[in-house]
Amino acid sequence: MNHSSLSMQTTTREEHRGERDMRLHGRRLTLARVVWGGLATFELGMFVVSLPGFVAQLQIVCTSSCMNQQLSADAVRTLQHAGLSLGDYVAFTLAVTLISALFSYAVAALLVWRRSSDWMALLVSLMLLGFGPGNITNAVLLSRWFGPALALIAVSLSNQSSTAITFVAFYLFPDGRFVPRWTRWMVLLGAGISISFILFPAAAQGLISGSLYSGYLLSLVIVQVYRYRRVSSPAQRQQTKWVVYGLAMTILLVAGLFGIPDLILPGLEQNGWLFSSVGSTLANALSTLLPISFGVAILRYRLYGIDILINRTLVYFTLTATLALIYVGLIIALQYLLRGIINSNNDVAVVVSTLAIAALFQPLRHRIQAMIDRRFYRRKYDAARTLAAFSATLRNEVDLSELSEHLVAVVQETMQPSHVSLWLRKDTERRKANTDV
Repeated sequence: MNHSSLSMQTTTREEHRGERDMRLHGRRLTLARVVWGGLATFELGMFVVSLPGFVAQLQIVCTSSCMNQQLSADAVRTLQHAGLSLGDYVAFTLAVTLISALFSYAVAALLVWRRSSDWMALLVSLMLLGFGPGNITNAVLLSRWFGPALALIAVSLSNQSSTAITFVAFYLFPDGRFVPRWTRWMVLLGAGISISFILFPAAAQGLISGSLYSGYLLSLVIVQVYRYRRVSSPAQRQQTKWVVYGLAMTILLVAGLFGIPDLILPGLEQNGWLFSSVGSTLANALSTLLPISFGVAILRYRLYGIDILINRTLVYFTLTATLALIYVGLIIALQYLLRGIINSNNDVAVVVSTLAIAALFQPLRHRIQAMIDRRFYRRKYDAARTLAAFSATLRNEVDLSELSEHLVAVVQETMQPSHVSLWLRKDTERRKANTDV
């Protein structure tokens, strides 16, 4: 009996990029924690102070100009037709708002607890703390505490500080460096704009402020793309994928659930309408995807699982949209073709369409999976196909030299090393022992 062993040596060159140490020590760490504590206390205080007024505001039926998430008389009547009351709506909105805020606060607390010496973690946690007050705080609610003038300044200070921290966090994420260099000038310019908006709150409502905000959002996209392609290490790229995935999913879900219906039926997003108010509340709940993604990225918990998550999301989003279009199209087509047979009952069309969707699910899923793998995961797709073909060859091939050539070719195609060597060694001692027996 012959025994063969395989030994393969590969030599590869890989560029190692050192990751910057973002830990603070000594006085810098103490100063950072003091600043974090002051800003965190301010944000939490704004949320707690605004909460009672927010609940009272929700209980008032607006007549002309409605505040955010406040219902009009028509919306209240719609609730009553559905067997619900204004109190039910207030309880639902308050519960979702509290859960969303507490979730962001929990992730921020986890970052501080696990990475209290990492100034990037402190910065991201401050950004997450600003999510709560941003959903409910306005000058009307704070007027009873500070008066109209100071309330306007306090709201402007909260909004501008949260916006500034968010932009700085995205400019520096994930390695804490201003890359490209012009981003530091963007931060300084933004700080000046924020200070002017705090001193003159009315200026923050104009067309110029909207244009500046849009320009900064565009710059954030450019910066993250540049970082991903030119600067980031493999681990930092996975961190960026997590954050971009959380942000993209939030935008897509909000746009899909609330933006598309508003395009079909214009006017649904008007303040005071039930759809607009409930949609705003649920959008706040969906925004918790961003704290999750930042938490995973900063703590580096299973970073490389994002590739599987993105792949599954692409597959099932595409599959769901395709099946929904096929289902609706089949129902409409069958009702048109069988209108002489199906009078006012469309049960036959629904049953046939459902059976067709059930039959198409698995074949369509495999086809979409293959299409996405070819388009976005080409190397992995080619490697999987190559290994599958080699497995079939391994079962049928008996010539050792042919099998060796196939093995070397598979290794070169799937792993792409710079050099591959294959040695086959005969186990002479075991063969000699078998001969003696």
